[in-house]
Amino acid sequence: MEYRTLGSTGTVVSTQCLGTMTFGNESSEEVSWAQLDRFVELGGNFVDTADVYSRGVSEEIIGRWLAARPGMRDRLVIATKGRFPMGEGPNDAGLTRTHLTRALDASLRRLGVESVDLYQAHAWDPLTPIEETLGFFDDAVRAGKIRYPGVSNFLGWQLQKASLLARFRGLAPVVTLQPQYNLLVRDIEFELVDVCRNEGIGILPWSPLAGGWLTGKYRRDQDPTGATRLGEDPGRGMEAYAARNAQERTWQVIDALREVAEGRGVPLSQVALAWVADRPAVTSVILGARTLEQLDDNLAAAELHLSEKETERLDEASAPVVSVYPYGVPGVQQRSRTLPGSA
Repeated sequence: MEYRTLGSTGTVVSTQCLGTMTFGNESSEEVSWAQLDRFVELGGNFVDTADVYSRGVSEEIIGRWLAARPGMRDRLVIATKGRFPMGEGPNDAGLTRTHLTRALDASLRRLGVESVDLYQAHAWDPLTPIEETLGFFDDAVRAGKIRYPGVSNFLGWQLQKASLLARFRGLAPVVTLQPQYNLLVRDIEFELVDVCRNEGIGILPWSPLAGGWLTGKYRRDQDPTGATRLGEDPGRGMEAYAARNAQERTWQVIDALREVAEGRGVPLSQVALAWVADRPAVTSVILGARTLEQLDDNLAAAELHLSEKETERLDEASAPVVSVYPYGVPGVQQRSRTLPGSA
């Protein structure tokens, strides 16, 4: 396992983070405990969850595992999130001080800890001024309930606004962004990566294997079957089979991935994880496994680094499709400027 600092902080985390969205849903408690044990055994120290994962059950499973492992809490960097509904009341959702106060306290109870290292706004809330959310984060840091604030699923302007407001109001800074990022979904490179690099915010990619697409297990024009996420539900979420199957770019990316993987003698999944782990501003890649075998396969990519040629091959095949403005070449040229006589 390799390690990096968490954004611009001095806290050190493993470059792979154990995501626990499957806990209590696709992974039983027994399997979840086995994943946690294996992850720590191989040097992992960063665990990510959220209150809405299995409606609190994921946090409860982690809490029971921690209780059964004396001293383990101090070895880990634990992250959770709040924002989405955990009840039927009008104040049971959002980034309000009212909801987040209750949500954080409930997460701490389920986890059985006095504080979490990273508490993240799970998504932007258009009904709540971001100043209110940042104020809550700062108060929670001062109260010792969280060590650092982070956000997830923000747009570029939202992240920039939050970062600048925190800085100029003297509040606890946003230290991480958790977005979807993989070889099939590279849109955060248009603006979010630049914001993160400029503001010292670490990126924690979720869905680095694009819902299983980058393992190579799906075939062109063959509806998935069997005990896989799309085999059980082909229309599932953003990784739905029909939409991605219809895109030529999907199969160009998978072909390039297979080419690099065969050259290395490793599974496609490990190459995909290695590519995203070494992207600019990335701190740690969030792994999401249903089984211990899947986790083992992912963990084997922890120390894999691609060559410049291999990276270029994948970059070219996975280049995002954009119109000419504002992210295409003409739009970029309008924002460019060089000094006279410079190379």
